[in-house]
Amino acid sequence: MTLTIPAIRASESNHWYTRDGVPMYTVEAKKGGQRNTTLRDARTMNLVPSVTTILSVAAKPALTAWLQQQVLLAALTLPRRTDEPEKEYVDRIINDSKEQGRSAADAGTDIHASIQGYYEGRSTGKHQESVRACTYAIDSWVGLRTWVSERAFAHEAGFGGKCDLYSEADGGFVTDIKTKEFTDPAKVDGYDEHLMQLSAYRVGLGIPKARCANVFVSRSVPDLVVVKEWSLEDLDRGWEMFVNLLQFWQLKNSHK
Repeated sequence: MTLTIPAIRASESNHWYTRDGVPMYTVEAKKGGQRNTTLRDARTMNLVPSVTTILSVAAKPALTAWLQQQVLLAALTLPRRTDEPEKEYVDRIINDSKEQGRSAADAGTDIHASIQGYYEGRSTGKHQESVRACTYAIDSWVGLRTWVSERAFAHEAGFGGKCDLYSEADGGFVTDIKTKEFTDPAKVDGYDEHLMQLSAYRVGLGIPKARCANVFVSRSVPDLVVVKEWSLEDLDRGWEMFVNLLQFWQLKNSHK
C-alpha cells in the first residue's frame, strides 16, 4: 500500500504586520466576524510578512523527519479495519498523526504562555517549574535585565515579527523561547531556521549587534532548560541567509 501524505500548507502559520509594526493576523470577513489574513489581503493593505512566514519557504529537515515519524507511529498503532477502503485508512492515519502534533503544539503553547506571563507580570499559576527554570537560565546567561516581552515590529526591508524577549541594554539581547521534547541537554542544538529568525529579529528591532540566544524548554522534564547563544559570526551569516530567503519570497509572491 502506498501512503500519500498531504503537504502542510504554509499559509496555516502566516502572520502579517502593517508597515508600522501592528499585527494584522486577521481581517473582517464579508459575512461578519474575523478570518485569517491572506496574501491577497496583504497586497491590498500593504502588509509585510512575518519572519516565520519568510522562513516557511526553506526546507526544515528536522521537522520533516519528525512528521514522518508521527505518520509511521500512527500507522503501526492503527490496524486497518476489515473492508476499510485504502483512502479512508490513509486519512485516519494522517488525522491521528496530526492530532499528536497538535497535542505537542498545545502543550508547548501553554508552557510558553506561562513564561510570557511571568515577564509581563501576570502569572498564570501553571508550569511553575518550567517558568522558574527558564528565568533562572536566562538570568544566568546575561544577568538581571529589564526585558521587553512580545514586542511587534516591522522593518523597511519588508518583514515584521514579534519577539519573545529583548533588551536594549549593553548593545542589546534578543531571546526566542522554544519548547520541545528532550531529556538530555547535550543533545539539544539550534538549527539554521532559529539562527535566521534571531538574526532578523535583532535587525528588525533596531539592535543589529545584539547578542542572541534560543532558550529551549523541555516538555519532558519541567525544570530542564538549555540556552543556546549564537556567535556574532553565525548571526551575520544568518542575516545573509534570511535576506536571500526574503528576496526569494518577495519574488515568488510578487509582493514587497
